[in-house]
Amino acid sequence: MLKKLARSIRAYKKQTLLTPVLMIGEVSCECVIPLITKNLIDGIQAGADMNDIIKWGLMLVAMAFVSLFFGVAAGKFCATASTGFAKNLRQDLYYRIQDFSFANIDHFSAASLVTRLTTDVQNVQMSFMMIIRTAVRAPLMLVFATVMSVKAGGRLAWVFAGFLPLLAVGLLVVTKLVMPIFRTVFKKYDGVNNAVQENIKGIRVVKTFVREAYEKAKFDASSEMLRRDFLKAERIIAFAAPFMMLAMYGSMLLISYFAAKIVISSAGVSLQIGTLSSMLTYSMQILMSLMMLSMIFVMVTMSVASAKRIVEVLDTETDLPDPAGTDPDALTEVADGRIDFERVSFKYSAAAERDSLSDIDLHIPAGATVGVIGGTGAGKSTLVQLIPRLYDATKGRVLVGGKDVKQYSLTALRNSVSMVLQKNVLFSGTVRENLRWGDPDATDEMLIRACTLAQADEFIHAFPDGYDTHIEQGGANVSGGQKQRLCIARALLKKPKILILDDSTSAVDTATDAKIRQAFREELPGVTKLIIAQRVSSVQDADMIVVMHDGGINGVGTHETLMKENRIYREVWESQNRGGEQNG
Repeated sequence: MLKKLARSIRAYKKQTLLTPVLMIGEVSCECVIPLITKNLIDGIQAGADMNDIIKWGLMLVAMAFVSLFFGVAAGKFCATASTGFAKNLRQDLYYRIQDFSFANIDHFSAASLVTRLTTDVQNVQMSFMMIIRTAVRAPLMLVFATVMSVKAGGRLAWVFAGFLPLLAVGLLVVTKLVMPIFRTVFKKYDGVNNAVQENIKGIRVVKTFVREAYEKAKFDASSEMLRRDFLKAERIIAFAAPFMMLAMYGSMLLISYFAAKIVISSAGVSLQIGTLSSMLTYSMQILMSLMMLSMIFVMVTMSVASAKRIVEVLDTETDLPDPAGTDPDALTEVADGRIDFERVSFKYSAAAERDSLSDIDLHIPAGATVGVIGGTGAGKSTLVQLIPRLYDATKGRVLVGGKDVKQYSLTALRNSVSMVLQKNVLFSGTVRENLRWGDPDATDEMLIRACTLAQADEFIHAFPDGYDTHIEQGGANVSGGQKQRLCIARALLKKPKILILDDSTSAVDTATDAKIRQAFREELPGVTKLIIAQRVSSVQDADMIVVMHDGGINGVGTHETLMKENRIYREVWESQNRGGEQNG
C-alpha cells in the first residue's frame, strides 16, 4: 500500500527528503538551547564576567535564529511536498477512473468515488504532512531531549522512565479503540454523499412529488449516524490530551520535588539553578513530543482507512483493457460500419443468475438503417453498448468493419461510433462548447449543418445569444426535446461510421422525429444507423427492424414482413395505432 501511494510523490521527492533533514537541524538547535541556557544561568550564579555572559547570550540568539531558519524552511518544503503529493494522488485516481468501464464504476458507485477523491485524499495528505515533519520531529526531540536531560540532570532524568511506558500503553489503547471506528466512518461518508448526489440530480422529481421532508429525514439519518460514530471516536481521543497533560505536569512536579530535596540535602552543591531550569525545559520537550506522537497515531489511524480505499481504486484494472497500450498491432482504423454479432451472450457480473443477452446472432451491412424495438428490459440498450465496447461480450464476438472490437484501440473504435444514450448529458458551458465535444475543430458552418440535420438550429437561433447561449450543468435550462436534439447534433459532428440513437427522440414530437429520420436518410447514406425506439413509427421505414424480447432476438425483418410474421411487433404496432385512433 505504501509503495503504491509513494508513486504519487514524483516531482516532489526533493521537498519530501529535505523536510526531515531540516527537521533534524531544527530539533538539534532546540535541544541545544536549554543547555546553553543552563550554562548561562550557572555562569551568572557563579559570578561570571560580562564577556562570558555576552558570549553565552549571543550563542543563544544565534541558535534561536538557526532553529527558526530550519523550522521555516521545513514548513515551506513540507507544505509544497504534501500539497503536491495530494495533487498527484487525485490526478492518479481521476485518470484511473477515466479508464474504468461502466462495470467498474458500478462496482464502486459514483458517490464513493467522489469521497475517495476528496475526503480520503485530504486525510492521506494530512497524514503524509505529519509523517515527513511531525513524525520526524517528535521521535528526534524525544531521543535528543532524553539524552540531553541525562547529560544535564543525571539522576533526575529517571523520572521520565516511569512515565514513558505509561504513556506508551495509553496511546496504544486509544489507537486500538479508535481504529475500527474510523474504518466504518468513511463508508458512511459514501452514504451521505450518495444522498446529496441523488437529491440534487433528482431535485425536480423531489419537488414535483413534494418529498422534501422525506429527503431531509433521509439525509438527517445519514448525518446522524456519521455524527455518532465521529463523536464516539472523539470521546476516546479526548482522553489522550488530559492523560498527556497529567503525565507532563506530574513529571515536572516530581522533578521539582526531587530537585528541592537534592538542594536541601546537599546545601545547593549538587544541583544548580541552571540544571534545574534545563531539566524542566527538557521535560516539556519530551512530553510535548509524546503529545505530538499521540496526534500522529490518531491521524495515521484515521488515514489508514482512507489509504486502503484509495489504493483499492488504484489497484483496480479496467475490465475493458485497451489493446493500444499492449499490442503494437492494435487496429487504428475502422474500415466501414458493418456490424456482426456472432453467438453473443452477456451478463453484467459473474454473479448474475441469468444473461442479459442470450445467443445473439445478427449481421448488419454498412450504411443500413436498423430499428431496434422491444419492451422494457428486453436488452436493447445492452445490445448496442457492446458495439463501442462500453461492455464486453461474455460469450461470442462483436465485429465492427469485419474485425473483432477487441482488436481496435478504444480511441479508434469509439471515434468511429457516435452514441446518443438514453440519459442525455450536457455540460455547463455554451451551446457551441457542448457541440464541439463531437469535434473540437468544428467550424461554425459545421456546427450549423449538424444542428440543421438534428432539427436543432431553429430553436438555437431563437435563444437570445444563439450558439453562445449558456447551458447550465446537466442542461437544466433547456427542454428534454432540445437536449436530445443537441446531443444528436454533437454525435453527428464526430462524422461516425456508426450512429446509435438509444431512444434519443422520445422527447420530440412525431413531426420533428420524422424530419430527423429523413435528414439521416438523405445526408448520411454511408453511415450505419441503429435507432432504438419505443414508437413503431420511428423505425417502420428502416431497412431492417430487430424485435427483442427477454434478452434475445425474437424477429428480424422489414415492417411489412414483421407485421405478417412476428406477433410481438404486430401487437405493439396495433396497440400504438389503436391508442392513436382512440385519442383522436
